Amino acid sequence: MTTTTACVQAGSFLTLHYRMAGPAGDLINTFADKPATLTLGAGELSPALEARLLGLPEGSHATFELPAAAAFGEHHPDKLQWLTRSLLDAMGEAEQQYDVGDVVQFPAPDGQGRFAGSVQRVRRDTQGEAVLFDFNHPLAGQPVTFEVHVIGVL
Repeated sequence: MTTTTACVQAGSFLTLHYRMAGPAGDLINTFADKPATLTLGAGELSPALEARLLGLPEGSHATFELPAAAAFGEHHPDKLQWLTRSLLDAMGEAEQQYDVGDVVQFPAPDGQGRFAGSVQRVRRDTQGEAVLFDFNHPLAGQPVTFEVHVIGVL
């Protein structure tokens, strides 16, 4: 009896460990914890990362180096936005403290989901408080190392 090993294809349901790292180190690493589960093509990974998974057999372990901007696109300066304290209070918890490096979840404009922005600066002056958010992916415009161990493919 011949056994065939399942390979990753579009729409596959995957159980895997993965690590995504930029120049500053790991952004995500599941190797020391529970494996992740995801459906290829559901938008849980960038299309460039998903493309690297296609064809990998169950049980395989691979590491891919993606050049700057290939995994998460270029860093766009227009995705840096100042938000006033009054607007932040209206969208979230009133008087929440914001510190550089915080990642804040915002409701999508259509009400269907959420998106994140990282705090870059906090300004307090005579006009009030404002916070500069970066709505780019944290690895936008940076080279990415993507390591994966495909545990199961359905």
